[in-house]
Amino acid sequence: MSPPPPHAPGRRRSAVAVATTSLALVAAAAVSAPVVAAHDGAPHYDAAYQPPPVVEPGQVTGAFTNVSTRDAHEVWVVDQSDTRFDGDAATYGFASYGGRIHVYDGADLRTRSAAATAQVVELGDATAQLCRASTSANPVRPHMIYFNAAETHAVLAFVASGHTVIFDARSKAPLACFRSEPSPTGRQAHASVPTPDGRYILVANQNGKKLERIRTDYATGAFVQEPAATLDLTSGLTPNGVPVQTPGDPLVRPDNAPICPFVPSTGYPAFVSLRGGGLLAVDPYSTPIRIVAEYPATEVARDGCGFTEAKGWVYGNGGSNPGNLAGWFVYRLPVGKPGTYAAENPPSTPAVQLVERDTRGPRDAHGVTTVRDKYVWAFDRAAHVLQVYRADTAAPVATVNLRSPWSQAPAPDIVAQAPDRSAVYAAMRGPNPLSGTHAATGDTPGVLVLEVRQDGRTGAVRGHAAVSNVVAGVERADPHGLAVRRTG
Repeated sequence: MSPPPPHAPGRRRSAVAVATTSLALVAAAAVSAPVVAAHDGAPHYDAAYQPPPVVEPGQVTGAFTNVSTRDAHEVWVVDQSDTRFDGDAATYGFASYGGRIHVYDGADLRTRSAAATAQVVELGDATAQLCRASTSANPVRPHMIYFNAAETHAVLAFVASGHTVIFDARSKAPLACFRSEPSPTGRQAHASVPTPDGRYILVANQNGKKLERIRTDYATGAFVQEPAATLDLTSGLTPNGVPVQTPGDPLVRPDNAPICPFVPSTGYPAFVSLRGGGLLAVDPYSTPIRIVAEYPATEVARDGCGFTEAKGWVYGNGGSNPGNLAGWFVYRLPVGKPGTYAAENPPSTPAVQLVERDTRGPRDAHGVTTVRDKYVWAFDRAAHVLQVYRADTAAPVATVNLRSPWSQAPAPDIVAQAPDRSAVYAAMRGPNPLSGTHAATGDTPGVLVLEVRQDGRTGAVRGHAAVSNVVAGVERADPHGLAVRRTG
């Protein structure tokens, strides 16, 4: 698939010109159903998507079942359903709160997934106490979790209440709790992502429409919120003189609620996906955080969260929303450095490469990971499939139907590869999802265990570990965030 031609050096182009050119490029690069003008929420998918048939996976290999001591690891999966219903709403903002982290041994998951036992971290206990003491509010809806580069600490974002909590990864004890800044449109913490150098955490304050920063020193346990670094995503102009947010123009950036930040291994720039479409690349180390590259909604689809780095590229996606269930959009951009992404560049520099777009529904691109540094695995939580692309060329390789005897609606969400690169784990959504309800309804909440096959060209479902939270006779468990930590 050919990349879009680069812009002429030294020229700044208007948002309208960029959008017009982008539409033509997207139409030319489409690989499936006809492409619409913008991923703008209109109900315009043109046919029902039909996944391929389920393929018999064959025998399990020894590489999958034999986890070496060096590659021993834990799988942390976050259930975002409430576990405490005794909150003082008048004092602490929320009457129900909590949630749980389920921590599984990787070898246990791979050899006896159905019987695997988890260490459970009850977020309504010490974590809630810490957040109440630090912010006078209960933590609600634990959503996304990441480890710092050294894997000594975990960072958990609570999307409903806007909290970010830092944990000691070994003891599982909460160390610090912060709350995102309020704004007229609310406040949330959809994802809080550590930078690779260990200096900062970037917080996507989704409804507050701000990108915030926490300074971190994991060795000394010093963590400080930095309001001076906050980037307001609702006002002002980009370096090219285009409004940062364009509520009246769906072809640029109509709704700048930040969904997920992503910082590649180089540490620069950080990419920020936006709820209404478009993308911003930012310098995460400047104070305040500043924009260094800008992309309109016609080039990057809305509702994306999945990012992964592979072969010098950052792969990202766009998902679905209640008005548009045709949520399969995968693109890539080069991993950057100062100069490649710079404020003096024209819009959409460097250029977006479209990998694949499918306007059939229901589809919803979400979790994504790199497997063996050769393939990109992109998961669809509405169609229950895995799509595999070559990391170097972005060429499609395989589509795997993830339905199995364990689940007919696995709804795979956030995913991660094991350290030995022989397995991939995915959070499986529940029957009563608390977010993404239009696309993320599953029948067996828990962890999906997949074997990496053919050096990463395909995969096979090997098991399921159940997560449950029954409240008043109803299954409320809704796993979302997932991360893997090496313990060997």
